[in-house]
Amino acid sequence: MADETGLDDHLARLAADGRRFAEPMAAEQIRVRGDRRRRRKRAVRMAGGVLVAAAVAVGGLSLVLSGRGPAPTAAKPTPSLGAPRFVPPTPAPGEEYAVEIGYVYDARALADGIQVTVQQLRTERGTAVPTGVVHKLTLSPQTPVEVEQVAGGKPGDMRLEQLVDRLSGGPRWVFAVDYDGEGRIQSLREAVWLTVE
Repeated sequence: MADETGLDDHLARLAADGRRFAEPMAAEQIRVRGDRRRRRKRAVRMAGGVLVAAAVAVGGLSLVLSGRGPAPTAAKPTPSLGAPRFVPPTPAPGEEYAVEIGYVYDARALADGIQVTVQQLRTERGTAVPTGVVHKLTLSPQTPVEVEQVAGGKPGDMRLEQLVDRLSGGPRWVFAVDYDGEGRIQSLREAVWLTVE
């Protein structure tokens, strides 16, 4: 029995020693992880400052150099600086699509799709008013189109390839063009709810 009691005491001492050395080791690991975290945060802050400084420098340089380019040649017309440029709309937070309202016309079948011209309109109290922005789009022939007046007053769904002839003339039909979050056009909807100025 005396041997067993001595063994118990010896095991108890070993366990106490193990706990004494294990606890500082855990604390040491926590301290080391904390130091690593602080170093990473410091590196990220420094890298962010460098990126911001680089972006400011490049932006300033591009502004300075933009006025020094060669003058456009007579053979290569450039768009007027006063004409607004087309910027594809993006969906608002929580929305699936963004909408551009405009005349859709001058439709032409191409090898890779159907090209149309869009004269952008803005709405003011239910009336469509031109914005001055005109741009071209190349769409899939299978693009879904909701129609009413274009189809003779009967509401329905068609594919863009079925409307090329009707949309080949000048600005006549107003559509809502639905853009997804990546700037792709998902559908066209005839804007029969608007009156055009």
